[in-house]
Amino acid sequence: MSGKRKEKTNDDFLKPYIAVLSERKAEDVMVLDVRGLTSYTDAFIIASGRSTRQVSSIGQHIDTEMKKKGVKAFSVDGLEEGRWVLLDYGDVIIHVFYEEVRRFYNLEGLWADARQVDITGENANNPS
Repeated sequence: MSGKRKEKTNDDFLKPYIAVLSERKAEDVMVLDVRGLTSYTDAFIIASGRSTRQVSSIGQHIDTEMKKKGVKAFSVDGLEEGRWVLLDYGDVIIHVFYEEVRRFYNLEGLWADARQVDITGENANNPS
């Protein structure tokens, strides 16, 4: 088998990550589909916390809960500082920012060509 990734045709692969994020009250969650724009991942999930402590807590919670689901991050950075936590799951990269750091780096603007995934109703079991 080649090292080529299997093309995903829908957004279902995002559901476990979004569910875990909602458990810790991450704010302003945005999902960007970057398939076709970059070769190293399929989606960015961007979220905010109101304090460095909350950002670290959200990041730790995601890491712990995804491990329970059998999904281990390739890398986790920024948990100690709590200003920008990055969790790399390969097909999904999660960025949890302290609010002012998120505004400064503006990943949403940097990836303006990416399709924004509608996650409303994701936890209410609404069909996509």
